[in-house]
Amino acid sequence: MIPVTSLADKKVALFGLGGSGLVTAKALVAGGADVIAFDDNPDSVAKAQSEGIPTADLRTLEWSKLAVFVLAPGVPLTHPKPHWSVDLAKAAGVEVIGDIELFVRERRAYAPNCPFIAITGTNGKSTTTALIAHILKSAGRDTQLGGNIGTAVLSLDSPKAERFYVVECSSYQIDLAPTLNPTAGILLNLTPDHLDRHGTMQHYADVKERLVAGSDTAIVGVDDSFCTLIADRIERAGVNVTRISKRNVVADGLYAEGSRIMKAAGGTSSLLVDLDGIQTLRGSHNAQNAAAAIAACLAVGISEDEVRAGLISFPGLKHRMQPVGQRGNVTFINDSKATNADASAPALSSYDRIYWIAGGLPKAGGITSLSPLFPHIAKAYLIGEAAAEFAATLGEAVPYEISGTLDKAVQHAAADALADGASGNVVMLSPACASFDQYKNFEIRGGSFVSHVAALDGVTMLVEVQKEH
Repeated sequence: MIPVTSLADKKVALFGLGGSGLVTAKALVAGGADVIAFDDNPDSVAKAQSEGIPTADLRTLEWSKLAVFVLAPGVPLTHPKPHWSVDLAKAAGVEVIGDIELFVRERRAYAPNCPFIAITGTNGKSTTTALIAHILKSAGRDTQLGGNIGTAVLSLDSPKAERFYVVECSSYQIDLAPTLNPTAGILLNLTPDHLDRHGTMQHYADVKERLVAGSDTAIVGVDDSFCTLIADRIERAGVNVTRISKRNVVADGLYAEGSRIMKAAGGTSSLLVDLDGIQTLRGSHNAQNAAAAIAACLAVGISEDEVRAGLISFPGLKHRMQPVGQRGNVTFINDSKATNADASAPALSSYDRIYWIAGGLPKAGGITSLSPLFPHIAKAYLIGEAAAEFAATLGEAVPYEISGTLDKAVQHAAADALADGASGNVVMLSPACASFDQYKNFEIRGGSFVSHVAALDGVTMLVEVQKEH
């Protein structure tokens, strides 16, 4: 844990006692702050009390005496309307910040030069974050991985020289981190998302821009108009910008030519690494992720040889296009994190002959947007509530069966893929659906897929099989 000593002996209010909020409250207490915490959920308040966190209804506070108000990132700051606690803070003129801001203040106080890589973007954040951390660890660096990827940033070890931090940042977290200043900041891409919390696409982009605007080196994907404008704007303001692209040549920066990542400088280009054969980095979206990761690692002093070694050994992000098993000519891919059609598209575009397991709790629009990728699907195995709807969409374009449950889908898909005999066949769980009809979350669904694959005869597992919850 990182004790928040910058607020020692100061009165601090905190709202939001979920996972990261509770960690933040404990870090504030550990650092000597006078904390009062609250949540709209009485169970969360009771849990915090049981773990030694002082709690009280923030409506009863004398807000003028607070040094700062700490808000959990899941609580609305601006849209669709500010949470009532935010209104109280603003009325009293109290600064509103989050856990990432607390982290950057501690880093600034104790180890301002320790390498800090922050990653944001609409898509690809988690894979890029995990890839950077893997490259650093494989190069023998003391690496701390956290943020939006699932480990609260204040639960990491305290900043010190030569300790590397790799932190995934959501737009909500950036909005609460006014002095965010990474050594290397990455903005991968921007597409409409979370507009219920940001109001407009422009406001969403403005929030994301703050991460790279405050960076020593800003790494910006320039394959969409919003990011292209951001790269130009912050460069004019004096920020050192490295542009990356998965489809266009850039004059200075990194770009992809198919699976080849090229480094351009001063009008000349050279090959940095070829991703061909790295199963966990297939597809143009992963070329962008890899280019961003390479640029960030080079910016914090990792050598090109160390970067190449890390890329080759990357095990993949769990539940995201993750190769989990092999049987003969068939590879089994866990893409359970694909909970809508847009999220399934990268996986379906990355393989040529797919035995596709799809379905669950359907999202609006179903899988109609995936029709250009239907030629990649040898056969579909449909499960859950979406099965009938997906069958209607597939129609005569793709052979399918309604398997109903994941265990049957795995058995039938594995048998068909093996009998096919073609090289490069994959059995892929990429549901394009939420999991909630049959599973508590996509992680449990992915774990179940891995267990069913492991139960097949003759399979060589590429990952550890977890016990099902």
